[in-house]
Amino acid sequence: MPTCSPARLDRAHSPPSPQGSRRFRIAGADLSASVSVFLIALPLSLGIALATGAPLQAGLVAAAVGGLVAGRFGGAPLQVSGPAAGLTVVTAELIQRYGWRTTCAITALAGLAQLGLAALRVARSALAVSPAIVHGMLAGIGATIALAQLHIVLGGTPQSSAIDNALGLPAQLAASHPAALSVSALTIAVLLLWPRLPGRTGRIVRKVPAALVAVAVATALAAFAGLSLPRVDLPSWRSHALSGLPEGPVLGIAAAVLTITLVGSVESLLSAVAVDKLTAARKVPAVRIPRADLDRELAGQGAANLVSGALGGLPVTGVAVRSTANVSAGAVSRNSTMLHGAWIVVAALLLVSVLDLIPLAALAALVMVVGVQMVSITHLRSVRRNRETLVYAVTLVAVVFAGVLEGVAIGIGVAVAVALHRLTRTRITVAQHDGRHVVRARGQLTFLAVPRLSRALHQVPPGVPAIIELDGSFMDHAAFEAIQHWQDTHVAHGGRVELTGRSGGRIAEPAAHSCCRPWTPWRNHHCHEAKPAARGPAGRRLASGLSLFQRNTAPLVRDELARLAREGQQPSQLFLTCADSRLVTSMITASGPGDLFTVRNVGNLVPLPGEESGDDSVAAAIEYAVEVLKVESITVCGHSGCGAMQALMNTPLEGGEPTPLRRWLRHGQPSLRRMRSRHHAWARISGRLPADAVEQLCLTNVVQQLEHLRAHESVARALAEGRLELHGLYFHVGEAQAYLLTGDDTDEVFDRVGPSHSIAESHA
Repeated sequence: MPTCSPARLDRAHSPPSPQGSRRFRIAGADLSASVSVFLIALPLSLGIALATGAPLQAGLVAAAVGGLVAGRFGGAPLQVSGPAAGLTVVTAELIQRYGWRTTCAITALAGLAQLGLAALRVARSALAVSPAIVHGMLAGIGATIALAQLHIVLGGTPQSSAIDNALGLPAQLAASHPAALSVSALTIAVLLLWPRLPGRTGRIVRKVPAALVAVAVATALAAFAGLSLPRVDLPSWRSHALSGLPEGPVLGIAAAVLTITLVGSVESLLSAVAVDKLTAARKVPAVRIPRADLDRELAGQGAANLVSGALGGLPVTGVAVRSTANVSAGAVSRNSTMLHGAWIVVAALLLVSVLDLIPLAALAALVMVVGVQMVSITHLRSVRRNRETLVYAVTLVAVVFAGVLEGVAIGIGVAVAVALHRLTRTRITVAQHDGRHVVRARGQLTFLAVPRLSRALHQVPPGVPAIIELDGSFMDHAAFEAIQHWQDTHVAHGGRVELTGRSGGRIAEPAAHSCCRPWTPWRNHHCHEAKPAARGPAGRRLASGLSLFQRNTAPLVRDELARLAREGQQPSQLFLTCADSRLVTSMITASGPGDLFTVRNVGNLVPLPGEESGDDSVAAAIEYAVEVLKVESITVCGHSGCGAMQALMNTPLEGGEPTPLRRWLRHGQPSLRRMRSRHHAWARISGRLPADAVEQLCLTNVVQQLEHLRAHESVARALAEGRLELHGLYFHVGEAQAYLLTGDDTDEVFDRVGPSHSIAESHA
């Protein structure tokens, strides 16, 4: 059987050779991606600087530093950093309160704080913040930005707070400036319509970013129509204001540093995780992008903020929009991010006269659309699905009315209160049904619910049959002890106690009420003999199981299944095994949706080509897996106590009625002949001989079916090309132990698979 040699495995997972790393090379994909990101970042950087009230050059400084410094030292290779809308409200407030030079100093101090947090390796802790709080914070910031920029879109000047902007909006609408409104409307129209251009021409022109096209079209209209509008005014770099010593109350400056540190860090780290998911889902052959090192990414963001603040730039964070564009454009390394920063520097030095033509109304419209998009419908659906709407809404309103740091603090308080409420909210009822007392506990069972639980249990008279129905995902030790003590006492007085989940299925102990997920290790999943009447109709059991899946498991796998639905299946192996109900392939292989292309039949048989007797289902699956799905391996899995092998040994196939089962088992005759032949040694299992003839036939059948696989044309061709491996597996049901075929045709040995053993280490 073809194998993966150590050398081949090393080559597949090793970094590039030293010779290739000595010279600095820029891939063509990185070059084109950097241009795409630059064209998006340039107008956005100017627009965000305008929204904060900072010098417009500060946006260009932050974009350049984000690309060059964070791109070089950050831990997420494809993440693009720069001035972000998420810090617009905070920065605008700081500029109004402390002035520009002190705001730059606060940015630099926030960078130092991020470097300190990175040294403490606490980056993962930022991901513990509830997504509802993060989404609510971003939505609140987006609403505040949109309200402020709407005044500029209408030709006016924004106020200092979201409340003032909302109250002053009617007067601004009455005194709107037609020229500014027309330029803004054109900008918004192009932004929304450009990604929807139809046809082949639309696909080609859509490669140019919508933000750049919208600002360019609005600028051209204003120039050719001779509209009198405020425009971008980039002063000489000689007069650019750098950072100064912070001036103001110590506590106020410390709070400002903390706000920029926390908001910038959380946004950057969440963006890095999102970029990881986008990169993993991207289909780029022969390119391996390492996962984000979050602590290094936090350090890179700290270094960028330190440099940006010192050079008079805006705060820097990882930016989801530009990062998504970078991944979508096909970037393969951090060179694309760094190049985009270099293009920003070139534009800031050489394109000042072009940038000065841009109307401020166009930039305001661009940033307003970004602010509106921060109130994401996708986030709203996710929050609603996970019952976090209250946390989201409170955080959003608090950010708008009280400020970012205060809003996040209020959101965290509400999230904690909601979690405690859910933890303590337990409904316990007692009822009688068919002569049995049923105690139902809905919700989490903690020590706080023990008094009510004890009162309910003691309402059950001694000596009567009782059912305790548990419907929750958590039970602490105090609740477990209370149930166990009552159960022991009730049984001692002649009673009978049955513990069930909500579906009515028995569980072995009170702690075993979590739903079983097929691809995770099962816990206390015992099947008990029961009369059909007690178990209920099969349809009801099926409906109950489906209900449990929809309630407990579907929310956990919905995103992954949605991705598979979009991208199609890409399994790594064909897994051919028996139809026996005790053999749960996903549990044995610790695999999930999309991992295995599975074929199950009676006896895990692979008919030889030409002997299918009209049934090509197995051959068709093999051909499809090898030729279409391009699987890398095929595994034949037998198991102990196989009924097909017992039937093969005990039922004469000649004579008698030719039933479908008899006709199918004829494909197992070569395995039976192989076991009885003197030309083949008996297979051994982990150094011992099989326990009986049935186990010997089960083992021999795996080896024989591997030979049948080689006889299929598609398999033989793939083996010859070195792109396919064959593996034999034997699963002992009673021992819950897997054994992997490691011998050859003359020495068939099945070795025990332990925690340190893998398929790659075996050969057959």
